[in-house]
Amino acid sequence: MADSSGLRPSVPLMGVEEEHFLVDPLNREVVPYAGDVVRKAAEDLGDLVSGELGRYQVETKTPPCGSFGELHGELRRLRTAVEAAAVAVGARTAAVGAVPLGTPIPMPVSDEPRCVEQLRDYRGLVDEHVICAAHVHVGVPDREHAVLVSNHLRRWLPHLIALSANSPFFCGRDTGYASWRRMMWQRWPVSGPPPYFSSYDAYERLLTALVDSGTLPDRRTLFWDIRLSSRYPTIEVRAADVPVTAEESALLAVLVRALTVTALRAVERGDTGPGLSAELLRAACWRAARDGLRGEAMDPRTGRLSPADGLLPSLLRHIGPALEETGDRETVVALLHRLTATGTGADRQRAVHARRGSLHDVVDALVARSPAVGLR
Repeated sequence: MADSSGLRPSVPLMGVEEEHFLVDPLNREVVPYAGDVVRKAAEDLGDLVSGELGRYQVETKTPPCGSFGELHGELRRLRTAVEAAAVAVGARTAAVGAVPLGTPIPMPVSDEPRCVEQLRDYRGLVDEHVICAAHVHVGVPDREHAVLVSNHLRRWLPHLIALSANSPFFCGRDTGYASWRRMMWQRWPVSGPPPYFSSYDAYERLLTALVDSGTLPDRRTLFWDIRLSSRYPTIEVRAADVPVTAEESALLAVLVRALTVTALRAVERGDTGPGLSAELLRAACWRAARDGLRGEAMDPRTGRLSPADGLLPSLLRHIGPALEETGDRETVVALLHRLTATGTGADRQRAVHARRGSLHDVVDALVARSPAVGLR
């Protein structure tokens, strides 16, 4: 990513890809209007908007950004343009991790050759892939650094899953999870937390074997929560539900950047990252998806449980020096404090539902807030 931000070279740029559902404003169910919405939105956004695997969704991509304010502004701009395009074709946008209402399965798939190939290979998984995520990209010096940064980031996946949880409802019912999207996503092959890698060569050997075996159709289609981008000089973190608001997406990106900066400093000291148990890490991610910031959290290093309300303070302690370095500490502290007070997207959806027991109300609240500027 070319640096146009004026930041010190040690502060990497960041960007966000967001997936959004298209919903009918009358029955509040998803509608397969992605092609029309993308064509309309592209008049303003060009290639910053595109279709997704399914026709219920569109994806936006910010340019590389150097600050929270710049990224927040870009996310708002993209969300506003896509919402306007959706309204023009009789739909609305909703930033939510899973479909709250209706029976959207089997999902209508894009006729792009790559999407048709995935339907052929993954079959029922594609039919049921009605979920939306946010992917954060952060610039890294090279791919060798990126692999070692991934080793360090693995420990913090439960924190990111918990704070971004935004999919408690699916197809008309409360799943009992804060992030049901997480549970649907991890059914895919080569999904969940990535392995620990000793080097970029080890990463490449495994990726080559997965492609050669037909498990993955190509090097771009890798489902881990953390991966090396095939298109950009970045590390990509893909563990989060798409947040309700642009502000929350920008917060997520700033947190991932601070984790990346912290990891880079450790790598420079010769620290290649903790070798966590794959089973404990996966279990900690499961608990984070189930409970979000409520109940108990599991430490992937030890398996011990502790109150989930300690997740955000522990994250903040770890990345504090990096937030000072990037100039984001004051913003992050304020937004995490507000998130603690208002709850995650999942908490806020359930609060809306509790008032009248209406999932229509939940979808209406999501539609109203998706292009919004801040937490409610």
